[in-house]
Amino acid sequence: MIRIEKEAWETMVAHACQAYPEECCGAMLGVVDGAGKVVKLAVPLENVAAGPRRSRYELRPEDLLRADQEARRRGMGLIGIYHSHPDCDAYFSETDLKHSCPWYSFVVLSIRGGRFDHANSWLPDVDQTHAEREELIYPNSGASYG
Repeated sequence: MIRIEKEAWETMVAHACQAYPEECCGAMLGVVDGAGKVVKLAVPLENVAAGPRRSRYELRPEDLLRADQEARRRGMGLIGIYHSHPDCDAYFSETDLKHSCPWYSFVVLSIRGGRFDHANSWLPDVDQTHAEREELIYPNSGASYG
């Protein structure tokens, strides 16, 4: 189970809507408690994919390292990565799976027409051959995103 706190969630959704029609990406910082993971801070990162960013994202390793260092400085850990899927569902693609890390949660936000639609979280296996859907809890304030 992964629960995303309100401020972190709002950062993620705003980033995904602003990046539309391209994919966005970022780091999720937080803690692991008895019930699962809690995302306390979302850190938007630059999508540096060389090809079409509408269907792909790529992170700089040094940006991810900086996010991890920031998490440790705040007494947290880097617990996951988020990215958006413009105008399609929040699934975990073969490309996502091939570039995943089994110790992170991967939250995918579906952005349709520049507005938040839905989200899912995924946990890849060690061999990067399969990902299970992870229970995802995020604020549902009734706010209109986008």
